[in-house]
Amino acid sequence: MEKSALVPLLIQMEIAEEDNSGEEYPNEIHDYLSAFEKSLGAVDEMLKTMMSVSRSELLQKLDPLEQAKLDLVSAYTLNSMFWVYLATQGINPKEHPVKQELERIRTYMNRVKEITDKKMASKLDKGAAARFVRNALWEPAPENERKVKTSAKSKKRKVN
Repeated sequence: MEKSALVPLLIQMEIAEEDNSGEEYPNEIHDYLSAFEKSLGAVDEMLKTMMSVSRSELLQKLDPLEQAKLDLVSAYTLNSMFWVYLATQGINPKEHPVKQELERIRTYMNRVKEITDKKMASKLDKGAAARFVRNALWEPAPENERKVKTSAKSKKRKVN
């Protein structure tokens, strides 16, 4: 779904809201509708912000991994909004191809997350790991050294 297709969808939703403003609805759902209206306002503001900057300008400022994240989040958001639109029109979105598209995007989001996690994972310093293991392990002293140490201790005790 393109930006140009999204704007008419939002306009349709606003027109439908204006048409239904005189209708009565149960008080139990008033809070839910208010929260939904707030969420729509937040989405609208976010979209206005994103549309105010040209895509090419935005992509120039980002590294390739960040560009991929932006593309995936944008695609997922638009498809999610289309899912909601289908549900408001009485169409079961679970039986619509949009479900497969959302799953495909989610798969790519998981791949990007794996790449990000690998980048953030600390690198193994083999030398430091070897020293740590060597010093952490207990090594018994050879018999000769043990005898020398005990005899030295016994001499010190005799002197005292």
